[in-house]
Amino acid sequence: MFTITLDPIIFSIGHLHIRWYSLIVLTAIIVGIWLVAKEASRKGFKKDAIYDIAVWIVLGGLIGARLFHVIDHWSDTFAADPIRVLNIWEGGLAIWGGITGGLIVGAILARRRGWRFPRLLDAAAPGLVLAQAIGRVACVITGDAMGKPTNGPFGFAYTSPNAMVPQLGVYYTPMPVYEIIANLGIFALLWSLRKKNWPDGLLFLIYLTLYSVERFFLAFTSSYQIMVYGLTQSQVVAMISFVIAIPLIVRTLKRHQQMVSAG
Repeated sequence: MFTITLDPIIFSIGHLHIRWYSLIVLTAIIVGIWLVAKEASRKGFKKDAIYDIAVWIVLGGLIGARLFHVIDHWSDTFAADPIRVLNIWEGGLAIWGGITGGLIVGAILARRRGWRFPRLLDAAAPGLVLAQAIGRVACVITGDAMGKPTNGPFGFAYTSPNAMVPQLGVYYTPMPVYEIIANLGIFALLWSLRKKNWPDGLLFLIYLTLYSVERFFLAFTSSYQIMVYGLTQSQVVAMISFVIAIPLIVRTLKRHQQMVSAG
């Protein structure tokens, strides 16, 4: 059992607070973009073009991430104080919303530039999941997305009044730590597979499948709002993603085999 004494606020200038959450999420974005650009360059895209569209994709991802979080916590957090919807520096970004928002913007931009979107997604997959792992470190520091109270053997308690846990001094299941470990495992697998001569889009679909399974089962340790049939928003979206990804994997492999057979 561990007690986190670190204040989520690094320092303040008047009413402006510089938070660990913002710093770590920014670091995750920078590392993710750098790795995506590197992989995209290897796959024939121009790095400068990737950096050009990255700002818009990140913006779309942040909007989607905040929107999903607000929907999930409207009744218990935002209904009484809607202006807090804008306070993203306090924490509260839903990963599935980030993926959805980024995919929508990425698809639009790829179409406008005449790019093969599945190929771009393959280049993005390792960097995306590594950024997700880094971003979860912010949750460990702030207490955001912690799981249910626990008696051990592994739990985090917080002492700072700026922490986002429901109650100080109570040990909670450290779901973000489990997700960091799982995401790093997915990253290692994708990194080892990235140079295989596979059809475009397959690597991203493997990421989507593994991440869907990860999020579905880890959500059982979370304290997220129940959405329907005893499942959280994260689990519902994970199920939808899984159901979409598996048939697409089969279809992609089948088409690839037909092309190989046709010579």
